[in-house]
Amino acid sequence: MIATFEQVQMVEKAEELAKMIWQSELAEDYHRCLYNVHQDKEAQELIRAFQHMKDRYEEVQRFGKYHPDYRKVTLETRELKRKVDLHETIHAFKQAEEAIQKTLDEISVMIGHSVSVNVKVPTGNPFFDSLSSCGGGCGSGGGCGCKAS
Repeated sequence: MIATFEQVQMVEKAEELAKMIWQSELAEDYHRCLYNVHQDKEAQELIRAFQHMKDRYEEVQRFGKYHPDYRKVTLETRELKRKVDLHETIHAFKQAEEAIQKTLDEISVMIGHSVSVNVKVPTGNPFFDSLSSCGGGCGSGGGCGCKAS
């Protein structure tokens, strides 16, 4: 496939947009918060503990309430998840991540809808997905009638 001048221009504009996003305050905040999470020993311990607990939880979920440790593991998982979510450094990172994701979703919807309102833009955000005619993109089994394979 030979790229046309127009396609090259679009790619260049996309690269400019990516650079603008990379240099934005949102991206700086995101990277600072990510760095802080990686440097915070307590946060790293909580994340490792939660990963281990998630593995236990998934094992217990295979058997459901019939697993002997079902209630214990489910309760411990919820308690640890709450502890992780309330940890100051992790909470700040999640807020920064959500802020930049929201901006990226808005940009994706704007670009997609500039072509056509029928263009499916996967955002992972129900608000934006409801703006598209399918409500989740093809393959989601959404309102447009497409079915997941």
